[in-house]
Formats: sequence, structure tokens, C-alpha cells
Amino acid sequence: MKKQMNKPDLAAPRFRPTRYNLLSEKFFNRFKKKFPQYKDHSNKELREIIGTYNGLLWKTAVETRDGAEMPEGLGYIFIGSCPSPRKFNVDYSVSLDTGTRLRHRNFESDNFLAKIFYTNYANKYKFQHRELWQFKGVRKFTRTVAEVYPENWMNYLQVDNLAHISKMFKKSIKTELIMKRNDIIPESYNEFDMK
Repeated sequence: MKKQMNKPDLAAPRFRPTRYNLLSEKFFNRFKKKFPQYKDHSNKELREIIGTYNGLLWKTAVETRDGAEMPEGLGYIFIGSCPSPRKFNVDYSVSLDTGTRLRHRNFESDNFLAKIFYTNYANKYKFQHRELWQFKGVRKFTRTVAEVYPENWMNYLQVDNLAHISKMFKKSIKTELIMKRNDIIPESYNEFDMK
């Protein structure tokens, strides 16, 4: 049975979560105290440097199949192809036009979805409370992934919904060690099969 799709009330009150800005005046004062060689740079210049570097980091994650390694051993970011979720993923634009709730089918990417993964599992040196770290992509990053993914969805790693990312890293490290020892590629090795 098809459910009716009601048009949302655009004038209704919205919940906006509180935003935390790490690049505050207090942060820059502590930074300049710790690294006095940067005291002549303005906070605006330092913000631009940080923004440019972060942009290069997420662009590398979008352009390469293996993703990008974050500095100082903080972890890895990569894009993964995941099967459609079990929950009803509503296609709002089509649903509002037809008046019934319709599922988003992702025909461009053969029903796969793009997900941005952050992991700090495979770091050489573990840091304190690493289990509590999380990653949230900035708007430019997530929108770029949404634009690029339908065209290049086969280039990204295929990740099962129930698979642990740590097992993927263990397997890739194991194959790299085998290849380094023998200087040959094993017959069972398939770079596109990451299961």
C-alpha cells in the first residue's frame, strides 16, 4: 500500500544543533604562544591555511580509491560504495510531485550509496581515547562526493553493511606484506575485491 506524501511546512520551527567552532580566538592565542614563529600571521590567514589544507585532504579522498591518510597518525578517510539501506530511503523531489512516498532507487550507481568513512584503526601508534573520535564532513566535501559518486561509483571500495573496517585493513596489510616478501603478486590477489 502506497503512503501519501504530504508537503512539508516550510514555515514550521526548525531544530538547529549548536555548532562548536574550534578555530576561536582562544585557540589562535594558544597556537601563537606554542609556535611563536607564526605570531605575525593574522587569524584570518591561519584560517585560510587550515581551510586550504583540509580541502586538499578531502579532494585526495574523493580522487583516489584508497582515500587519504590524515597527518600525525589521526586516521584515514575514504569513500565507500555500500548497498542500499533497509530503511525506506525517500526520494523527496519525486514523492512531492506524485503525492505518494517513493523510494530513492540510485539507478546511476546500480543501487549503491556513497558513504564517507573515517577510521583510526590501522594507525601504527594508537592515541588515547581514539574510540571516541568521529568525523563529520564539511558541506563542500559531502556535496562534492554527491556530485562525483554517480559518475565514478565503481572506482570506490565496496563495503558491506555488516563488515568491520578493521578486517579490511588487516587483510590489505597482510597482502602488502606478502607482496613485499615475495616481490610477486599472489594469484588470489584481486585489487577490486575488498571483502
